[in-house]
Amino acid sequence: MADGYLEKHREEYEARKAAYLRKKQHLPKMPRRLERPDDEAL
Repeated sequence: MADGYLEKHREEYEARKAAYLRKKQHLPKMPRRLERPDDEAL
């Protein structure tokens, strides 16, 4: 019984993971820019 339960949940996990990765690939990469004040002494 436990083997079937684990296999089913593993398959569901793999399906969710694949969907997440497909969705993630279509998103544009956001450039990371640190906003610094003009005068860093402030």
